[in-house]
Amino acid sequence: MRFIFRLLLAVLGLVFLASLLAAAVLLLLVWLLKAAWARLTGRPVQPWVFQFKRHAAWRGFEGFNGFPGFPGSPGSSDGTLSGTKPRPADDNVIDVTPKEIK
Repeated sequence: MRFIFRLLLAVLGLVFLASLLAAAVLLLLVWLLKAAWARLTGRPVQPWVFQFKRHAAWRGFEGFNGFPGFPGSPGSSDGTLSGTKPRPADDNVIDVTPKEIK
């Protein structure tokens, strides 16, 4: 029984690997066709680029865990979280010279 289970898992793993390879080969063929068409028509070959908008990803967390907005987001009026104290002015910050560790 264990041998059949291991054999089944091995076959399922090979099927999964074959499907991943088939998808990769299909994407490669589509890109090669696109590149060949671009060269035939005299256009530059452009790579496929994944554009990631970080601000849009963080906007998905608005309203999560009771936070209505993030600092600087369009939902917050003054750039701070609601219910928080405003930051003190940086006028009273004093530079410190670090001591050498002996």
